[in-house]
Amino acid sequence: MGTDEDPAAENALGGFLRARRAQLRPEATGLPTSGRRRVPGLRREEVATLAGVSTDYYMRLEQGRERHPSQQVLEAVARALRLDDEAVAHLYRVATPTARRTRRAPRVERVAPHLRRLLDNWPDTPAFVLGPALDVLTHNALAAALHSGFERFDNLARMVFLDPAGRGFYRDWERAANSCVAEIRAAYGYDPDFPRIAEVVDTLGSKSPEFAELWARHEVKGKTQQAKNLAHPEAGALEIQFSAFTVNGAPHQQLVVYQAEPASATEAAFAELRSRADRPAPGHNAAPMPA
Repeated sequence: MGTDEDPAAENALGGFLRARRAQLRPEATGLPTSGRRRVPGLRREEVATLAGVSTDYYMRLEQGRERHPSQQVLEAVARALRLDDEAVAHLYRVATPTARRTRRAPRVERVAPHLRRLLDNWPDTPAFVLGPALDVLTHNALAAALHSGFERFDNLARMVFLDPAGRGFYRDWERAANSCVAEIRAAYGYDPDFPRIAEVVDTLGSKSPEFAELWARHEVKGKTQQAKNLAHPEAGALEIQFSAFTVNGAPHQQLVVYQAEPASATEAAFAELRSRADRPAPGHNAAPMPA
């Protein structure tokens, strides 16, 4: 992967601005569209005009030569690029010099014992805990049974992009792929120094052109409560609602819970899977995806 897309790359702000500028069409901003355009999306000078800054200043932002933009400038650039709330928050994070960050993620992620016990006490609901790089840090037996068609239940991004089972399991694979990349990108914005994110992105970027292409788009989105359509190789089609909760005391860990509508076919499928998961999976902590 090129350095512009590498999480360890120094100019995270410039990479973000270039990617979002390339995705914004002139007609969406009211700019004229006549004439031949040599670049996709907006030109630098067009973003500068929309933001009310000089072209030279905006170029310095993209090139990493301006490292201390004011809040007013960031707000103006966010408006010019039509960023949504999550993208605006990400813009502020990547515009903050690393030296000013006070938190560092631990190199070894652990799940509190009481949280593990909580998951085990939910026999009817698949539940698992994710780290910022989408590593599966712990899970209950039903979650393991739900993902039994995969080679390993270890990292959701690896499972989506590299495991052959992923394209069948996720009935809307493109949506799942976009979500995985956007969630890792959001986590990177919170802590670009976390080495595990760099490991996962480097591995997937070198093995999956689709991941590399999506990573270069710099789209940002955290997990939200929404529907998900899955297909288990034995239990069949599943329609679930999932919710994600932050874990107190463990920055950027998420507790993910899958639920089925009462008296639905999915609830019956969960019961069938539960009957096959009458003993705990061997070990709670899945081995991390190799770098």
